[in-house]
Amino acid sequence: MRATTGAMTRRTFAIGMGAAGLAALVPGAGAAASARATASASGTGIWARRAHGSYAALQRFLYLPDSGLYQENYPTRDGENPYSYVWPLREAAAATQNVNQLAPARSRYDGDVSSRFDALERYFNDERGTYDSYLPAPLGSGGDPFYDDNGVIGLEFVRRYRLAGERRMLDRAVRAFDFVEQAWDTDTTVDCPGGMHWVDADWNPYRGGTNVTGIASELAAHLYELTGRRRYLAWAERTHDWVYDCMRREPGLYRNGVLLDGTVEEMLWTYNSGFMIGAATLLHRATGRRAWLRTAEEDVDGALAYWNADRLYSQPAVFNAIYLANLLLFSSEQPDRSREIVEQFTGYAERLWAENRDAETGLFGFQASGGGAPDPALRPQTLHQSGVTQIFALLAWPRPDWGKAT
Repeated sequence: MRATTGAMTRRTFAIGMGAAGLAALVPGAGAAASARATASASGTGIWARRAHGSYAALQRFLYLPDSGLYQENYPTRDGENPYSYVWPLREAAAATQNVNQLAPARSRYDGDVSSRFDALERYFNDERGTYDSYLPAPLGSGGDPFYDDNGVIGLEFVRRYRLAGERRMLDRAVRAFDFVEQAWDTDTTVDCPGGMHWVDADWNPYRGGTNVTGIASELAAHLYELTGRRRYLAWAERTHDWVYDCMRREPGLYRNGVLLDGTVEEMLWTYNSGFMIGAATLLHRATGRRAWLRTAEEDVDGALAYWNADRLYSQPAVFNAIYLANLLLFSSEQPDRSREIVEQFTGYAERLWAENRDAETGLFGFQASGGGAPDPALRPQTLHQSGVTQIFALLAWPRPDWGKAT
């Protein structure tokens, strides 16, 4: 991956979160009191309005209409890449799909959705058969392809296929998985063999990343449900079981990964909880086996108990968007659990609106981690603005669509 000048790159963002960035995730004094003091919104109408408004701010300040791409930060400074990395674009595509499910948005945003998926294809490297982390020539000089990037892009293709029935999106999801499956570690001499590498590069630090392996399980489960091909079921079970057996600290909580030297990273992130909840839910839906639903429910119980108000607020907003989407997917199978999930996230979303939003621009600020109280020295980013927009929209999504939330 090519570094930028004065901006956080795809690589340094993750490394910062895994080390020094943890300091930014400790909630400040009075945070819980502030959240309790904020009145909870009633109904979904207010979240639809806030989703539309946050999306409008994303488009006004971070979107580049001449190219159909996004900036990484607002504003872009001299010497920085003119366009975002592929991960923020994927999250902008998810945000666009989310607001497009809100009436009467479909007619308004159909063109925007198509534009997001056209933009993603500009990151595709035909020679490698993968989405590069940065734009290949002529718009950029390319970048190392990340397996987790390709996995979440594949999940977004699946969502588009489920929501709109576009066959080419399913084909692209299959193509993305064909690359992701190459990440599996084949060294059988190590403790808990298996798991998936993070990036296709000689500097890859992970033998098994919880995020990419969980993403692979969820994507494979989708593909099994949609195609009936047994190889996807085998991959979905293999990858889920590796994370469950090797990275699970307790129900709903998964360690971040294992490095090449065998060191296990203990950090906990909401999106790792989410991917595992989603994978087990989809495996239940695809196979009809109740054991998978019980596994998902155990993880939901553990995750909801641990990720309380302050812990949720300290997590990156984009991770929380993924976590919420998977909780709603689970709720589509277990509707009786939806109330506590929506209530917990409504309180969190209210706090974001009250404490992190710049009323003048409609943009949201965070710590360098992407969570916590705003740091006025940091610029708004496409990644985080997209995450917040996803959350607001999901809180207003029609319940019949929850099974397509991720």
